Amino acid sequence: MTSTIDDKRIATAIYTVNRHAKTAIDSKPLYELKKLALHKMLTENKAKKVGLHFVRKPKNSQQQSSVLIQCADYYFHIIPIKEDFKNLPHLGHLDDTYRNPIRKMNLRMAKELLSDYIGPQPIIRESSKQSTKYTQKYSKTYKSSNQSSKSYLDR
Repeated sequence: MTSTIDDKRIATAIYTVNRHAKTAIDSKPLYELKKLALHKMLTENKAKKVGLHFVRKPKNSQQQSSVLIQCADYYFHIIPIKEDFKNLPHLGHLDDTYRNPIRKMNLRMAKELLSDYIGPQPIIRESSKQSTKYTQKYSKTYKSSNQSSKSYLDR
């Protein structure tokens, strides 16, 4: 019984992380946490792969698919591996009428719960080009505005 409750809490934590990742500026660490937690649940048979779905907005206008995973009473999508195309049925397009249950969990608590669940992982941190460009642009603007205010004060 406690295993089912723990599985629901973990699924709720994955749902929370996934929901925040969709609007985060740097979503990569959140999606990575989701992926690692789902893979661990799959290996422990606490989640199962249901089938493949077409991706709603594929990149480069090429048709793509994602794996639908059932975890407790939630459904999630992850990137498929080659074996998934051989072993899973293709379910076609997403059912837009279905929504995951809404349960509230603090993002910090969800991240802690998933981090404890998956255990220590090597951290690979890549800075995105966009954030680097923004930082460089901001620092140039900040420096130039400071210099102009200094020259104004020196007068």
